[in-house]
Amino acid sequence: MAATPKVVILAGGRGSRLAEETDLKPKPMVEIGGRPILWHIMKIYSHYGFNEFIICVGYKGYLIKEFFANYYMHVSDVTFNLTKNETVVHRSEAEPWTVTVIDTGLETMTGGRLRRIRDHLGNDDFFLTYGDGVADVNVPAILDVHRSNKRLTTMTAVRAPGRFGALQIDDDRVTAFVEKPPGDGSWINGGFMMMNPRVLDLIADDSTALELDTLSNLAGLGELNVHLHHGFWQAMDTLRDRRVLEELWASGRAPWKVW
Repeated sequence: MAATPKVVILAGGRGSRLAEETDLKPKPMVEIGGRPILWHIMKIYSHYGFNEFIICVGYKGYLIKEFFANYYMHVSDVTFNLTKNETVVHRSEAEPWTVTVIDTGLETMTGGRLRRIRDHLGNDDFFLTYGDGVADVNVPAILDVHRSNKRLTTMTAVRAPGRFGALQIDDDRVTAFVEKPPGDGSWINGGFMMMNPRVLDLIADDSTALELDTLSNLAGLGELNVHLHHGFWQAMDTLRDRRVLEELWASGRAPWKVW
């Protein structure tokens, strides 16, 4: 029986287009409804039974480490006996997560971050996503597509405005990338990928960009599956994006809240 896949989250970038927030914290720690967007992403995977995470940090990564170091206490009802220096936990709502946080360097590119965690991945296929986007994506469907097509990588494609680079899709695989085409409605990389660890052989060093280098190479080799997602998807690149997500959460109708 195949091992339950680990979930790798790229959380090391600066998030310069969200500088009002990211001057003080890494973008994955920017909050939606009082919880970091990183937590929301992990809850999506956890809902489907994927609870082992590897988080690649860089910029202000210590804040992500501190979040998980204190998480159990933050979600628990606790009595502190100061005289005896005792702590009693009455009830905890902590998720059944195993979280490995790896410092992958301050200036390392996305592909390079993945290369740096090679020793933590083993030989099994793993999920991969970015620490700044949420969706009501069917994670087991990605796994099914990946295992049935037996290519090195499966990418979830989503519809989005033309400010993103687009994908050329032929049947069930990605054949090329097109940089920022005009107009709306093109298919783009929505994250929520699955990879075979042999992909890491295509990553040269810290300067390798996952999107421009590795994924483009995989497309050229015919090794990039596509899973088309027709539902909700939203990246948090700007303050406007964050406001959209906050309003959805406050309304009680956040589409990515599948748990």
